[in-house]
Amino acid sequence: MTSRFTDFALPAAVVRTLADQGIESPFPIQTATLPDTLAGRDVLGRGRTGSGKTLAFSLPVVTRLAASGTRRQARRPRALVLAPTRELANQIDATLAPLANALGLRTTTVFGGVGQGKQVAALDAGIDVLVACPGRLEDLLNQKLLTLDGIEITVLDEADHMADLGFLPGVKRIMDRTPKQGQRLLFSATLDNGVDKIVQRYLHDPVTHAVDPAAAPVAEMTHHVLLLADAGVKKQLVHDLASGTGRRVLFMRTKHQAKKLAKQLTADGVPAVELHGNLGQGARERNLEAFTSGAVKVLVATDIAARGIHVDEVELVVHVDPPAEHKAYLHRSGRTARAGSGGDVVTLVLPEQTGDVKDLLRKARITAAPRRTGVGDPQVEALIGERAAYVAPAAPPAPQQRGGSKPAGAASSSGGSSAGRRRRGRGGSGAAGGGQQQAARGAQGARTQGQRQGAQPAQARSTSQPASRGAAGAAAGGSSSGGGRRRGGRGRAQRGAGSPAVYSTSTPR
Repeated sequence: MTSRFTDFALPAAVVRTLADQGIESPFPIQTATLPDTLAGRDVLGRGRTGSGKTLAFSLPVVTRLAASGTRRQARRPRALVLAPTRELANQIDATLAPLANALGLRTTTVFGGVGQGKQVAALDAGIDVLVACPGRLEDLLNQKLLTLDGIEITVLDEADHMADLGFLPGVKRIMDRTPKQGQRLLFSATLDNGVDKIVQRYLHDPVTHAVDPAAAPVAEMTHHVLLLADAGVKKQLVHDLASGTGRRVLFMRTKHQAKKLAKQLTADGVPAVELHGNLGQGARERNLEAFTSGAVKVLVATDIAARGIHVDEVELVVHVDPPAEHKAYLHRSGRTARAGSGGDVVTLVLPEQTGDVKDLLRKARITAAPRRTGVGDPQVEALIGERAAYVAPAAPPAPQQRGGSKPAGAASSSGGSSAGRRRRGRGGSGAAGGGQQQAARGAQGARTQGQRQGAQPAQARSTSQPASRGAAGAAAGGSSSGGGRRRGGRGRAQRGAGSPAVYSTSTPR
């Protein structure tokens, strides 16, 4: 069994680039497919998200292009990678670009939601590998701003997700514009919803490699199904599950609910960012970067993130709203237990949802036994783990009083605690009966953070935002709730004096 990338026919510069990133041993999907993909065969790779498919196709793409002898030309890419979402396109390019640069190749991305000017400029300058979403790519093709007649290798990534999103007709039109003799690689978790027709129509005598998730080097994913008495218990548990120190993704059914929960958590002292279809591309990228970098540990998302993002070390996925069907459950859950790490998946179930969730789990082949629980359950506390100590949003200083009085909030750390209670009274949304406990937790978090960082007193961390907006805007993920304008420019990370970065989650008006 091949155990290192040096055992494959890869350029030395590529192997060095992998080693510089700490990548030396291939995952099973890479071990299985690389001999055939490097030899130029069409390959159908089947494996779950997180099994290493991006690197499995990136390596043969750059290796074969570097050896092909063809030249880079304006508006005529040599390899095409199709992806269903903008986030996935960006993450594929993040994997591809360092490998391509090591061999003197250029890459670029093409997707909607942003102006096409920079994308067209990159195509005009000449690129080797184009990573694209079908919609924008078809727009550019129809404008005759590029041609696909020079494509030597075509990759369809997450083909089943493209089918779920209704992209397959566009994918067929795009594939029809690529040379029939080119190499074609298709990676998908399943072959339903028409993906099998794509395989039959466009892949020539493909070699199929299916990787059983149980064979991949992924630690156990543990599923927990929690039966809750009512919505009040659920609200408190959601807050508690979000308050741990590790990365966690909370899934909601609708864009509005995702936005609302991210705002509530942030106001309650748990910084969270949102990810859903109503955000502009800039906000989506900023929020995902904040979560990926660890600046914010909580991502509240709709199913746009179930297949569209790849972030390692997510320790907990919470189905705050159980999904409508079992495939969505599996893909959401796949955000954890990735790249060799373990993870937990929690589904919160209200009484009226028990029948639907039971059917969902049966179809997903999840055998976790539902259990009744509530706030303070030791098993739930174990899932929360160590709670993070966050800096509570600080109240702004009041105008200087005549006679030399101190500004409001400048007296002591206890003043910060009362400020936290005032904010919760105006715009907070903590669990019923939990106001005093949350205020104390916020104050303790502020003191702990100050001790760790040698921070200045609470008044030095104050921002210029009014208290009615401070809770929503002073921690990552907050949207302006009072209709006020953001200082420092819309949609940009901001910093107050000694305060943490602020990530706007609202789209520009």
